[in-house]
Amino acid sequence: MKKPSSEMRQHILDVAKSLMTAKGYTAVGLAEVVSAAGVPKGSFYYYFRSKEEFGQALLEEYFAEYLSKVDALLGGEGTASQRLLGYFHYWSETQGTDLPDGKCLVVKLGAEVCDFSEDMRVVLEKGTRAIVGRLAKCIAQGQSEGSISSEVAAQALAESLYQTWLGASLLVKVGKDTRPFQTALDMTERALS
Repeated sequence: MKKPSSEMRQHILDVAKSLMTAKGYTAVGLAEVVSAAGVPKGSFYYYFRSKEEFGQALLEEYFAEYLSKVDALLGGEGTASQRLLGYFHYWSETQGTDLPDGKCLVVKLGAEVCDFSEDMRVVLEKGTRAIVGRLAKCIAQGQSEGSISSEVAAQALAESLYQTWLGASLLVKVGKDTRPFQTALDMTERALS
């Protein structure tokens, strides 16, 4: 039985997400995507006009899923400080060196695609701004309730923390060692107190 159009499009995105998370955008060719998805090349072009449009869709979907998880973590129980630390613990637990799926596509594809695709760069910028905005909102809540004593402006602190964790993620990849996450967590705890 043939899959409905929206399911087939989603299937292609799901398969490609795993491939690109493991190998990167430029290392994965269209032939590999359609072969892994088990669809003809024409089906790919039915859903996406180009590999670049496909990359945009992949990143947009990634951010939609990821932002839902961020909302759940930052909107959960506990003080704002506890929720923020919970989010960064989640980051360190899901971005380790031995975890093939669920890796951050910002870290994996960011530097790679920004130089050759303005449209994909814009998706990355919009998505990272959304993450930082959610962190800033939680920080502001923590400053209001008193669980975060830092007097640094919430937006500036959120940007600094996000940049720290992106850097830690890159260092984890480079060194194949998760210690940079512990350093980032220690710094985060100090920054929030």
